[in-house]
Amino acid sequence: MARTKEFDQDEALDAAIGAFREHGFEGTSTPMLVDAMGIGRQSIYDTFGDKWQLYCAAVRRYAASEVEAHLAALRAPPRAIDGLRAMIDRVVRDANEACLGIGSISEFGRSRDDLTSIHAASGRALQGAVSKRLREAQADGDVTRDLDADDAAEFLLANVAGIRIAARGGARPRQLRALGAIALRALG
Repeated sequence: MARTKEFDQDEALDAAIGAFREHGFEGTSTPMLVDAMGIGRQSIYDTFGDKWQLYCAAVRRYAASEVEAHLAALRAPPRAIDGLRAMIDRVVRDANEACLGIGSISEFGRSRDDLTSIHAASGRALQGAVSKRLREAQADGDVTRDLDADDAAEFLLANVAGIRIAARGGARPRQLRALGAIALRALG
């Protein structure tokens, strides 16, 4: 009879996310994962597969959580421009926490199809929601109609990445707030 797992898989995966966020794939050793997750090496392999499969599961879970948090910020205020501001403010506020999404893109680019598909799916969902809010903000007169909403959404999301990279590089909160404010101001 197979033994039942004596740990919460979601908690273990969240712990792996923390290790991968801070150290990346290559910088996170299996012993580090064992310590962070609080489970044995064999339990990691039996539950999640090899280190790469665990990493992909961590990126997938992290991306879903981040997309949901971005969408909640975007949709919370009734005015679209306030939703866009809330999303940027959230990024600025949390920018000092390493981002697994940005980290995985920086580490692997588009060299791994399985990772690229995770990023593409979350990117589509987020880009679509930001584009929609930008169109609404244009209709409200808060964003210039001269901008293509899809291009402007890509611009904002590139700024989200830039803010997170700047924070990782040591930018101070005032600098991060300025980056967010300028990104929003560029929407005219």
